[in-house]
Amino acid sequence: MDAIVQMCERGVFTLPTEIREKYGIQSGDTFRLVDLDGIFVLTPMMPMVPELAHEIEQARLEAGLNTDELLRGLREQRERYHSKQYDPPA
Repeated sequence: MDAIVQMCERGVFTLPTEIREKYGIQSGDTFRLVDLDGIFVLTPMMPMVPELAHEIEQARLEAGLNTDELLRGLREQRERYHSKQYDPPA
């Protein structure tokens, strides 16, 4: 599909309704604009939080941990990492 869009005063342009409907683009969606030497590629930024939350929940269930145990383990891991990165050698 070809579409012609016009840049407005503040650098805003409107995607045609057909494209928004075809791809389910909603007001407030975020996109990455890549400049390939004068060819612009616009790609949607997919939110990763829901996917990551699902993966963490799956790992928690597979490990047989409750939420408190998982958080405790994460805190311990963070402390070990921090001490390796930032504490001076003894």
